[in-house]
Amino acid sequence: MPIFARRAPLPPDVRARVDLAARDRVLAAAELTDGWAIATRLALYVVAAPRDVERRAWADVDRATLDPERSVITVDWVDGGRRELHVADENQNAFPRTLHERVQSSVVHSETVELPGGGRVRVALRRDEDGELFSQVIGDGLTDLGDPGVAARVDAAEARVRGAAGLPL
Repeated sequence: MPIFARRAPLPPDVRARVDLAARDRVLAAAELTDGWAIATRLALYVVAAPRDVERRAWADVDRATLDPERSVITVDWVDGGRRELHVADENQNAFPRTLHERVQSSVVHSETVELPGGGRVRVALRRDEDGELFSQVIGDGLTDLGDPGVAARVDAAEARVRGAAGLPL
């Protein structure tokens, strides 16, 4: 069997708890120490306790990093939150690759804005679940977007990013 066809088998009871849209499908799954992580065409699902199913669209994921020594995938959300996924089987390579690919496929274009005082903001043009483009401003948690100077730089970057795709501001 080819290596790219291998994925953790998703138990039927877990699959039944994930309410997929008709146009969605499971691409990869990883068994966690406390449940399952499931990558679909449209979203990332984390299924933990019997009633705990978290669904996040790919455009809600800022980035994900794998610590292979600890078998932990850290997912950073665009809203500043973070979730650690403790993978039960470190041989589940398809899931981290699929996670990376899906996040990357939602990003069309991005620009990082370096701010006075060392702050950074990323302005990204992303694709939502329906394929529509939208702009997103992702701060570092230290930046005051209410500051007129910061807002002007971020607005200019957003105009450039949107303009690169022919979108109006």
